[in-house]
Amino acid sequence: MTTAAIIVAAGRGLRAGGGVPKQWRPLAGRRVADWTIERFCGQVDYVVLVLSEDDDDAWAEFQDSPLILTKGGSDRAGSVRNGLQALDGMSVTNVLIHDVARPCVSSETIQQVLTALQEHPAAAPGLAVTDALWAVDGSVVTGTQDRAGLFAAQTPQGFHYDSIVAAHKTHPGGAADDVEVARAAGMDVAIVQGDADNIKITRPEDFARAERILGTDMDVRLGNGYDVHRFGDGDHVILCGVKVPHDRSLQGHSDADVGMHAVTDAIYGALAQGDIGQHFPPSDPQWKGAASEIFLRHAVELAGKMGYCISNIDCTLVCEFPKIGPHVPAMRDEMARIMGLHGDQVSVKATTSERLGFTGRSEGIASLATACLVKS
Repeated sequence: MTTAAIIVAAGRGLRAGGGVPKQWRPLAGRRVADWTIERFCGQVDYVVLVLSEDDDDAWAEFQDSPLILTKGGSDRAGSVRNGLQALDGMSVTNVLIHDVARPCVSSETIQQVLTALQEHPAAAPGLAVTDALWAVDGSVVTGTQDRAGLFAAQTPQGFHYDSIVAAHKTHPGGAADDVEVARAAGMDVAIVQGDADNIKITRPEDFARAERILGTDMDVRLGNGYDVHRFGDGDHVILCGVKVPHDRSLQGHSDADVGMHAVTDAIYGALAQGDIGQHFPPSDPQWKGAASEIFLRHAVELAGKMGYCISNIDCTLVCEFPKIGPHVPAMRDEMARIMGLHGDQVSVKATTSERLGFTGRSEGIASLATACLVKS
């Protein structure tokens, strides 16, 4: 089953103040959109970000990211249709549609919707209305409304991909959300338990509430990784996924990528899930000569399953030779690609040991890494 999320971020959102669309306003040290995008990291296979066509800064910023970018429509429904079209031909089974202005959505809510889609064609989180409801004329209460059976709608709203695509093609427009589109096409929509913290930022005062939620909800994990491999015969080394010419090669059971191994162990460490050797025993012949990308991807996927997003990675390579500097941009790009991160979330650097110890004698290469994970 292949899953995707469409994050609708093409709106103007100026009612919340600040002079810029609310998705780009700062919130708890980051922007609203950054929090929202991160919530879906590792939760789904693809993330589509729907941007305003004239938002040049956003297009330039995310152009080289793992996100799939597409332009917004004339209204929300048009933006969603463009997001669905961007996934055409990618064999997506289920799709989540989420408002960028809900940065506090939890991984539990996301997973509840995905789980419900195993038995229903559509599912969405909702909160039962508990307050009394008034009918009002101007500033005067004119009556009450029965709240029995009423729920406050939230996102992400999830659907079987083919079904919601077909529903949007036949809908005349003007729907409040995608659940309305689905119901108009005859789809049954299951309600999963919503979350009071999954607020939609609409008014200026909502930013303060969202900051309080994010501040109390943050679970930050740090992990350290260390690895070393000795030199042997060969004509290159693999470091952080990049082939670097050298008069010797690193020896190991896998491809001996000492940098990627340290980063992988740092992620496992932050999750308190052991190390590479526990997940991929060197005694198992199937991992003989294996690409270290396999190990790193497993660690990243495990983090996602446990509800964590990778905030940043810092990797230091310790060696006299080969010279690392010329290859750092390629190493950062490759590590970011594998982990589904932006380039500025990955640091790769190198140092020598002043010709002291085994690295100083050019007997091998060591690597140290730190990973920061945040509960999504």
